[in-house]
Amino acid sequence: MSANDASAPMSIIDLRSDTLTQPTEAMRAAMARAEVGDDVFGEDPSIRRLEERVAELLGKEAALFMPSGTMSNQVAVRTHTEPGDEVLLESTAHIAYYESGAPAALSGVMCRYIPGRRGIFSMADLAGMVRPVNAHFPPTKLLSIENTHNRGGGSVWPLQEVRTVTAFGRDRGWRLHLDGARLWNACIATGVAERDYAACFDSLSVCFSKGLGAPVGSALAGSRNFIQRAHRFRKMFGGGLRQSGILAAAALHALDHHRERLRDDHDNARRLAQGLCTLPGVEVDLAGVETNILMFETPGAPAEGLVHRLAEAGVRMLAVGPERIRAVTHLHIASQDIEEALRRIRLVLNGG
Repeated sequence: MSANDASAPMSIIDLRSDTLTQPTEAMRAAMARAEVGDDVFGEDPSIRRLEERVAELLGKEAALFMPSGTMSNQVAVRTHTEPGDEVLLESTAHIAYYESGAPAALSGVMCRYIPGRRGIFSMADLAGMVRPVNAHFPPTKLLSIENTHNRGGGSVWPLQEVRTVTAFGRDRGWRLHLDGARLWNACIATGVAERDYAACFDSLSVCFSKGLGAPVGSALAGSRNFIQRAHRFRKMFGGGLRQSGILAAAALHALDHHRERLRDDHDNARRLAQGLCTLPGVEVDLAGVETNILMFETPGAPAEGLVHRLAEAGVRMLAVGPERIRAVTHLHIASQDIEEALRRIRLVLNGG
């Protein structure tokens, strides 16, 4: 039946997040075949294979499987710091914005925010954060960057900018962490290898359950000593898993089969942005659509209300500001879904 057949149930085009992806049939088959053991004892062969694969891809000595990206980031913060230390972050970074105050609650650290543009700060911005060594100030111990940047609209840090700001931090003795939940997208967009970005950092987290389509999981990578210390904090934070090779098999399948296809998500995000530009009451910065996340403005119209009306028309998005909406393309969104979404959005905006 066609999308316009009134007798057919309305299809849902869900653009709220790439976390909505579900395992493909091939991924489910890989999960069913997975060898498993007790990972807390270090005896799950699938987890060991995944950790070795991730460490090799990222050019690090070791990696540690985690249930979520938030846990990966927070274990990294705790592993690098002690209570009373300071962490430098861009002002809208995921660690600061979406992780429930965990740096303070779990690590006892202070976060100091660097103002950026679309999640990216300059060398001058960073230099302005440096304070003299003084008993009045907490010692800066960690600098973290997010690439791609979620609230920046999937913005990509250029490799040279990453090298510049991390070299500045390293010269001051700071530790360096990359929140690379969508690093795979950054690498597809730029052609830069994951290990080239990773080489700038002492640690980094990567996610399997967003664009790659695995149901659960992230990994934290770094030196062997760092990962050995991180093991303790993963346990402390409740992240020890048992027969988790089933999840590792999904992540391994995703790494083998779903990385290159992220290009399709980027193409679909640009296709959506180009279509939105033709609609009344919508403003889109086309140059800012670099990966699979699209932000658009609704001047004079509350975003929450428009999101509600779009949901009634079977197009789901998220309001992320008073007049700002986010749409994210992913594994289950095809080019024809974009065309149908634009048709429905046009009807809603025209009062249809």
